[in-house]
Amino acid sequence: MSYVDEIYERVVAKNPGEPEFHQAVKEVLDSLKLVIDANEAEYRKISLLERLVEPERIISFKVPWVDDNGVIQVNKAYRVQFNSAIGPYKGGMRFHPSVNQSILKFLGFEQIFKNSLTGLPIGGGKGGSDFDPKGKSDREVMAFCQSLMTELCKYIGADTDVPAGDIGVGAREIGYMYGQYKRIRDLYEGVLTGKGLTWGGSLVRTQATGYGLVYIVNEMLKDMGKTFDGQTVLVSGSGNVAIYATEKAQQLGAKVVALSDSNGYVYDPDGIKLDIVKEIKEVRRGRIKEYVDAVPTAKYTEGKGIWTIPCDIALPCATQNELNLDDAKALKANGCFLVAEGANMPSTREATDFYLENGMCFMPGKAANAGGVATSALEMTQNSMRLSWSFEEVDEKLQGIMKGIYAKVSDAAKRYGVEGNFVAGANIAGFEKVAEAMKAQGAVL
Repeated sequence: MSYVDEIYERVVAKNPGEPEFHQAVKEVLDSLKLVIDANEAEYRKISLLERLVEPERIISFKVPWVDDNGVIQVNKAYRVQFNSAIGPYKGGMRFHPSVNQSILKFLGFEQIFKNSLTGLPIGGGKGGSDFDPKGKSDREVMAFCQSLMTELCKYIGADTDVPAGDIGVGAREIGYMYGQYKRIRDLYEGVLTGKGLTWGGSLVRTQATGYGLVYIVNEMLKDMGKTFDGQTVLVSGSGNVAIYATEKAQQLGAKVVALSDSNGYVYDPDGIKLDIVKEIKEVRRGRIKEYVDAVPTAKYTEGKGIWTIPCDIALPCATQNELNLDDAKALKANGCFLVAEGANMPSTREATDFYLENGMCFMPGKAANAGGVATSALEMTQNSMRLSWSFEEVDEKLQGIMKGIYAKVSDAAKRYGVEGNFVAGANIAGFEKVAEAMKAQGAVL
């Protein structure tokens, strides 16, 4: 049995009931097989893979808080500190009822390689809680965030672990958590990213993941002799990533015709009117179906189905495993030639395999959506230097980082004889840097 297969079997046996984590490990290890087989004796000797797939630390704790009716509620929270070989743990906090240890381990494992690809000194981590901020008052959200940070503050710091936002965690939640951290630790430091611009945040952070996604797709298109101009684009989701991917794609001449949320999707053949979407989602915190009230020529459909709309480019920006094999087949049948992931692992393994086997150009999330964490790291840099860069400065650095990621991914795929396979290229390029750091630092990670 190969080293890769041994480690995967061990992961499944030691982590029962964690299918998301199993999926992430298998996808990464399978695409690393070329590298691992070529260096098997060396990696076995230092147990590199055994160390790589095991988090350095998992913190799990209860979060008691008092709701507006005076009733004590209790949620569960986690912080998975996965790998610090190249820098402090870095990864978002997610507040959503679906959060569990398996999902956070999958996200934290992916984050190791994503962060490595940015070229910046940040390790991999992830955290969150099964708390649902939807329908909660500001006071209830504040009470929860303060209770969570009262415990979490013991394990994080500007040079240790720097959380950010994720699903369910925006500027409001980051603000409440940062205030409590500062109150308890008496430190004004860059311990969280995604902060407000008046208290240590970075310009472009809101736009970063969506913009970065489009910047890397633009590099892919250039290599194909194409541009965004005139391309029809589908974008799933309607949060920050989806909105700003739409904005940048439109600026580059594309026609984005669909957006979605957890209830359904809206199709506007004339092109999405982004000002209306921003009003619905960013101001009113409403549902995407409200779009048709302002644009009667658009069509709203309940449930799944966004990937059945004909397009040239598909940008899944909602959540993990939202795009399955049937969706991938529908995209291909309807003319889609490029898929790039704005969310974390939104395509199932079967869908990913279909893209590669059927000549579709595909960029996985660990490369395509790295713009968010890259700009978070730029926020950390500004905090350390006590400086604030202009929008143009940060955006220019973001573009450079995404171009660099594409170059690393493309080069790694070519070096190992799988040119155009950006899944393998992304994992290999991310892995090589982390592996070298782990080897150099000895049996401590």
